[in-house]
Parts: sequence; structure tokens; C-alpha cells
Amino acid sequence: MSRRSRTVTNGDALTGDLFAIPRAAAPVAGSMDYRQGVSGLVGDMLSIAAAAGLDRYEVASQASRLTGKDVSKAMLDGYTAESREEFNVPFWLTPVLESVCSSTLLTQWLVGVRGGRFLVGAETLDAEIGRVSQEVDSAAARLKQLRDLRRRVR
Repeated sequence: MSRRSRTVTNGDALTGDLFAIPRAAAPVAGSMDYRQGVSGLVGDMLSIAAAAGLDRYEVASQASRLTGKDVSKAMLDGYTAESREEFNVPFWLTPVLESVCSSTLLTQWLVGVRGGRFLVGAETLDAEIGRVSQEVDSAAARLKQLRDLRRRVR
């Protein structure tokens, strides 16, 4: 699995397929070993942070400050090494690294694996607007049915 295919699952990374229904990964024996994929995603997240001017030393320093626990550059290197299968990022550190790197890659991946869709900021409002609009349309259709029925009952 290439790094690009992990981070961009649709042709357009921003839009995606708005009408696709997310589904959880099928719990097939031996198919849910996500260690390499998680390592790759952590590497992608750190690469994006580096491109924005935040190197691994700074990420480690900020993560250490935020958690009160030692997080070293060597640990980050280990978390990104797909060959080190027994050395994945601990779950408790995921939101910290995402916060430091200004990213949601790991959260988006996890939500997708579990069959959901992660919405942030304006996307959340857009989804709620869509839901309420659907309710309004449904109520309008029901009201029309009732009015038509009322006209026939005299």
C-alpha cells in the first residue's frame, strides 16, 4: 500500500464521495493488522508538519510538554518505521501528535475504518444543515399529503 493511497482514498482529497455510505472494515480473521498503515500515517503526518516548518525534534518537544511524559525524536522515528511492527504510536499519544502537527490524519483513518465519516468545522455545520433540510422536506411532503387528504374529506 503506497503512502498516497492511505491518505487520499478518493480522486479528490477535499470533496470525496459525498454520497458514499461509510462501512466499517469487515472483521475477517487476519485482515485487521493495521500496524504498517498506522506507521505510514504517522510518517505522513510528520512529513506534512515538516513541510510546514515543524521538524521531529520540535514535535517531540511539544508533545513532551503537553503530556508531561518524555516523547523523543527517536520514538517518533520508531513510530514511523513500518518495519518495526511492535513499535506503533500509543493511542493516548495520537490526539497530542495531531494537535502538535495540526492534523487529523489518524482520526480520519480510524473513523473511516470504523465505518464513519469525520467532520470538522464547517463540514459539521453543512452536515447538520443537510439533515435539517431533509427533515423540512419530509415535513413539507407530509403536510401536502395531509392537506390533500383533508380536501377529499368534506
